[in-house]
Amino acid sequence: MFHISRAARWSLGATALLGTVAHAAPPQDGTPATTSQRLPATENIIVTGANRAPATIRPAGQTTYSADRSSFGNQVGQTVADMVVTIPGVSFTQGNGPRDTVVSVRGSGDRQSYGLKNLQILEDGFPMTQSDGTARADLIDPHAYEGVDVFEGPASTVYGNYAINGAINFRTRKGADIHGLELGSDFGSFGMFNNYVTLGLGNRTYDLMVFGSDVRGQGFIANSSYNTSTENMRLRVNVTPSDRLILKVVNNITDAFLPVRLSLSQFRANPFQQGCQDASHAAPGCAFVNLLVNGRYGAKEAMSPQAAGLGRFDRRTVVGLRWEHDFNTHLTWRNQFTYDQRHVDQPTSPTAFVGPYNSYNVSSDMTHQARIGGTSLETFGGVNFDYLDFGYQTYNVMPSGGATRGAKSSESYGHQWNLGARFQEDWHFAPRWHAVVGLGGTYSDLGAAETLYGYSEAGATRRDITANRFFFNLAPEGALIYTPTQAWTLHTRVGTAYGTPSSSNLFITPQGTYGNNTQLKSQTSVGVDVGADWRPTADIHIQATGFYEFYNDELVSQSAGVNTVGSYTFNAPASQHRGIVLGADWKPLPKTLPGGRMTLGYTYDNQVYTNYAEVLSNSTMSRSFSRKGNRIPGVIPNFLNARFLYTQPDGPLEGLGGYAEVTWRDAYWLDNANRLKAPGYALLNLEIHYDPPKRFGWTHRLHWYFEVQNVANETYVAGATNISDTLLANGRQAGGSTLMNSTGSIYAGSPRAYFGGVRIRL
Repeated sequence: MFHISRAARWSLGATALLGTVAHAAPPQDGTPATTSQRLPATENIIVTGANRAPATIRPAGQTTYSADRSSFGNQVGQTVADMVVTIPGVSFTQGNGPRDTVVSVRGSGDRQSYGLKNLQILEDGFPMTQSDGTARADLIDPHAYEGVDVFEGPASTVYGNYAINGAINFRTRKGADIHGLELGSDFGSFGMFNNYVTLGLGNRTYDLMVFGSDVRGQGFIANSSYNTSTENMRLRVNVTPSDRLILKVVNNITDAFLPVRLSLSQFRANPFQQGCQDASHAAPGCAFVNLLVNGRYGAKEAMSPQAAGLGRFDRRTVVGLRWEHDFNTHLTWRNQFTYDQRHVDQPTSPTAFVGPYNSYNVSSDMTHQARIGGTSLETFGGVNFDYLDFGYQTYNVMPSGGATRGAKSSESYGHQWNLGARFQEDWHFAPRWHAVVGLGGTYSDLGAAETLYGYSEAGATRRDITANRFFFNLAPEGALIYTPTQAWTLHTRVGTAYGTPSSSNLFITPQGTYGNNTQLKSQTSVGVDVGADWRPTADIHIQATGFYEFYNDELVSQSAGVNTVGSYTFNAPASQHRGIVLGADWKPLPKTLPGGRMTLGYTYDNQVYTNYAEVLSNSTMSRSFSRKGNRIPGVIPNFLNARFLYTQPDGPLEGLGGYAEVTWRDAYWLDNANRLKAPGYALLNLEIHYDPPKRFGWTHRLHWYFEVQNVANETYVAGATNISDTLLANGRQAGGSTLMNSTGSIYAGSPRAYFGGVRIRL
């Protein structure tokens, strides 16, 4: 449910499955806190300095939905998709790798092939998005987490650059809640095996959580085996009654083979790419890559992904330290530093991409609480600076197996830094009314140099390109919350956001030549949210939010014309995103079936271009086509998750529970001309688990589960990237029958799969 929170209140309880309506915020470890009961605006909360901390990661007045461990802790928990599937407003698709889930908030990442874009990602309040707006889900093992909060809508006032569609904060488990050592194993179809361990200790002075896991599997698509290890640690120490230190460490290594994406025709013929090892004797529907035989120029050879050795070997390490100091019971100061290194080695196509991305983030903020007459006023202000330096190379992949590198095709070195400030006032100006105003701004500097290498019989050529850009953006916001009764909370918000281009957008001009793409602007958005939260009884909780967002200069890629070097990044002048987000939590028979519960999360997302002309080219001509009124491709218009859950509360079968779940995804367009759709689907999943009650002695420390995913064994599209429209020889746009043969788009989803697991607490 949406969270209407002040910028600095303190821990009051546990997060419900879909979140709660509260005036609450993170405890001293920096993670958001919630309450299961709404607090009147006039209620006073007395806290001591040792227990308080600013809640800068939870913007006051913003629509927020949450999920806690009760919704994902009893199952296999392979990816972040298992954590967010119940959250309204959130959808997801398969990225490039076993845990590379593309998470979308109101359509934010639906047009991406990997990672989490147009969002700011945090973990326990530490930034997990680098300065160029890149974040990935590979480092997330759901077993380590207590919950996740999704802040929906434009959010650059608090989060700065790239918070176009909001932000997500993942909360790891607290050591005091674990209180010991937990060992667990998951196992199941396609050779999946995950061993994990969690250590938790804590008291009033410190709290320590240490987690490690190693997961491997063969995958259900040819050339998709993987081995991923993750370590996660958080330590909080109360140095004095007024000072706290929080140390955060995350390390992840992803070693995965990778299939290539398919056309819709290939998906229908051979979704799991069986019989494709040998290109000369391949089954129908196989996908191949064409590799330069000598690694430099000339003849090419078609090879399957497994024969070529395509895959990813990536490492990510994040280390953060935060110091919180209470000057008094009304004023808190917080300082934070985070180092984030992402090193990639990705022979995922005919070209291998290799290089490090080193990111540094420093922030400082203050929160002050005051009383004005009989009302409360909270003031928050902060500054932040983040810096990214990178150096990567690309190499041609040769048909020698093992992703053998050929000649270097390009290299690039550069930086991006963002300097920002933010300010927010949070005023309870009347017993039932609550207003928030804020302003944030960011100055961004991008600079990079790219060297292109060419090869022919005559020899090698080299070309150097330099690109530099500067951007300054502002993001005001305002929110109003009204609580007429204990059962109702109404809210409205106007939020703004911005996202600058990244350095990779700067090297091809609108004329289709290599150079500085100086015309690019920052993409910006203004969004209006209107929502209501209704809790008529303790057994019913319904929340709904309508949103209407106006986008300007949205970054898209298009052709520059005939005989050019490739596509360039362009600002689509205007588009609109509008929709409804609905969540419900209901205990239908609290007396006769006290362990039964139903949950619903539904998103309607209608995104259209209102001003955009696209250029298409063939070998002889170029034409421009208006996309005004067209649906934006990649955006899933309807996404629904419904669960019926039951846990036996007493008797001989106490602790036995499970759920039946239906997830439905609507069909969605794959191209700007709206000629071809990815088909929709509905999946049924079943789960059963057992937590023995305390009266059973040591067996109480055991947790068992078993689940069946995709019970009906449906073949479905788990992820599809946008495809380019084509111009026929007669000057007309190609239809769906032609576009369905465009490769490089689709990954199939898993067929029916069985998983089980056990966890023991020592």
